[in-house]
Amino acid sequence: MTTLTIRGGRPLTGTIRVSGRKNATLPLIAATLLADGTSRLENVPQIHDVLVYRDLLIGLGARVDWDPVRGVLTVHTNGVRPGEPDYHLATSIRASYYLLGVMLARYGEASVPLPGGDKIGHRPVDQHFKGLQALGAEVWMDRGIMRARARRLRGGTVYLDIVSVGATIQVMLAAALAEGTTVIQNCAREPHVVAVANFINACGGKVSGAGTDTIRVRGVQRLTGAAHTVIPDDIEAGTWMMAAVMTRGDVTLQNVIPTHITPIMAKLREAGAEIHELGDAVRVIGPDRPQAINLKTLPYPGFPTDAQSQMTALLTLASGTSYVTETLYEDRFRFVPELVRMGAQIRVEGRTAIVKGVDRLYGAPVEATDIRAGAALVLAGLAAEGETTIYGMEHVQRGYEKLEQKLQALGAQVKMERQGVAVG
Repeated sequence: MTTLTIRGGRPLTGTIRVSGRKNATLPLIAATLLADGTSRLENVPQIHDVLVYRDLLIGLGARVDWDPVRGVLTVHTNGVRPGEPDYHLATSIRASYYLLGVMLARYGEASVPLPGGDKIGHRPVDQHFKGLQALGAEVWMDRGIMRARARRLRGGTVYLDIVSVGATIQVMLAAALAEGTTVIQNCAREPHVVAVANFINACGGKVSGAGTDTIRVRGVQRLTGAAHTVIPDDIEAGTWMMAAVMTRGDVTLQNVIPTHITPIMAKLREAGAEIHELGDAVRVIGPDRPQAINLKTLPYPGFPTDAQSQMTALLTLASGTSYVTETLYEDRFRFVPELVRMGAQIRVEGRTAIVKGVDRLYGAPVEATDIRAGAALVLAGLAAEGETTIYGMEHVQRGYEKLEQKLQALGAQVKMERQGVAVG
């Protein structure tokens, strides 16, 4: 159990650098197994899930060199052989399921334990299976293990019943080495889908249409390793922007792509924040008090579900009543009772949280249940009067690099501890 203690009520001020995007890094690491030779990923965040993926690849026979200071991960795939990833590692994160399509495409067979990850609602893998089956694979469940095999994957048309980032990337990875052309319809359009497509193309693949709702993958016989720089993390950037607004701060974020955070910036401006776009940097100045707004989570380019918890925390201090509707995951509001402990007034009705703004929050002991819920509690603690202790910070560390150091760089009074031992 890792805890973070915050002495709140201090405006955040200063400049920090946004890390590489978690949700791009993990499928990119998986994608390196498609290519012969050596691949080099740069701007890789030093987070728990990256370390898990490194160990998964090592267990499959890859040689992985990891330089966390420089953020460089180098993968040598010549020693990789078909096999089943370590059960405990694979079930500890969600993105381990990408190994199913990768190993199937490369070796004609794959066995991967059902993935774990945050408990935010029902997250089925049926669209992953549907996509691989459309490429000619036999896919089945075997006592908690996803298994697939195919003599040769062949291109086909895949229509995803729901817009799914994971299924879009899964099919794209498998189709990269399939025979013929694959057409994926009703695709996710997130920037990290584009990032994976760009990496496949850098390795000699032929993917077009990424970033639209239809992707075409012309399979090739062989891919070779390539270098790729991970895009900045839009959710981390959004979290720091909201922290500036909640604490009446003045924060500049470096290493951002403003177009990737447009929906977050739009809602923060609506809430009264002053935002300046400075090329690959963004400056955020918080108002005396944010204004109530309404928002609904949607697939990209809509407002991201991964930023909903943090925005809900922000709206607890807004003037007026806000309505937050979560359309993707039914358990995204599990953190609400913890905010209520801190003095928030929130009522959840189905998929909508009704947030009546209060004048102030108060420090309290609270518990993080997933990455983004934990981030929301960090924001609340930064704005609250008194001391907040957040238990379960190991969840948050799965998605935020050097959290304590970045908070301290902005003037926050925080201390991270693991079972009574300071971390940092």
